[in-house]
Amino acid sequence: MKDMTLPTRITVVALSETFDLAANMAEVADPRVHLVRPSEVEDPSLVTCALAWLPADDAFDAYPNMRMVSSIAAGVDSLIACPSLRDDIVVTRIRDEEQARMMAGFAAWHVVHHHRQMGTYINNQATQTWDRSFRADMASNVTVGVLGFGLMGRHTARALATMGYKVIGASRSGGEPEPEVELLSGDGAIAETAARSDILINLLPLTAQTRDILNAELFSTMPKGAVLVQLGRGEQLIEEDLLAALDSGQLSAASLDVFRLEPLPKDSPIWTHPKVVITPHKASDTTRSEVLRQLADNYEALVQGLTPPGAVNRGAGY
Repeated sequence: MKDMTLPTRITVVALSETFDLAANMAEVADPRVHLVRPSEVEDPSLVTCALAWLPADDAFDAYPNMRMVSSIAAGVDSLIACPSLRDDIVVTRIRDEEQARMMAGFAAWHVVHHHRQMGTYINNQATQTWDRSFRADMASNVTVGVLGFGLMGRHTARALATMGYKVIGASRSGGEPEPEVELLSGDGAIAETAARSDILINLLPLTAQTRDILNAELFSTMPKGAVLVQLGRGEQLIEEDLLAALDSGQLSAASLDVFRLEPLPKDSPIWTHPKVVITPHKASDTTRSEVLRQLADNYEALVQGLTPPGAVNRGAGY
């Protein structure tokens, strides 16, 4: 039987071991959400919803009636891995079309940067060098692979196809085809996409199957001189293998937005590698108001006995 009782305002506890989520959200508001810190909760048994990012291992132990937890972003790996997250707690994530378009623009910038060797022009400007000798291949002759074909991957593939690139998408589950994009699915999709890609963009979620997937074996199958654009999760890349592939010339360049340790340690050799472009995990953002709006929408659906639109398949990891 559906539970049709909707609270006028949801008390949501903010759970994070890395920063003060409640303070971060203080400047925005949704009339349906009352966001509190754990220290502000008077009766934990009355709390049925949480907003979380990198929660402590015991974060959910204090809340026996917790029904739903929302991530503040598209990624949910840290929530699913939390030891105190009970099986009956529904996990939701943010699905933001605007954020996906932002990701697509970011990825496209890096594709053009490497395809057109824009780094050379930046360096030439510093030395007042006027050199027009480089001639880029046509976009239609450059194959761009997109690993992961969810909301982010689909928008990215669509944008690159519109720009004229030959685009291959790799999806575990397949999904709806996208015009001008070759979509591969199944167990061998990632390996085949990598083997055919001049520029490989990683947008995979972090799961047991994708951890360490960007490794020496994968790099060795890519066309010599290929480029990696890593926008997924830091734990998917074996950084030592990437540096070795760059030093050997198997890969010609890499753009990295996510890392195993963040902030990237100052003594990391990645900082000074001449073939690496670094950004500080800023490929795309969603607005704080959108996070609260989707949290409230998801919780209202749950209370009504419906599947929340942002619900995650915990077995699949996304």
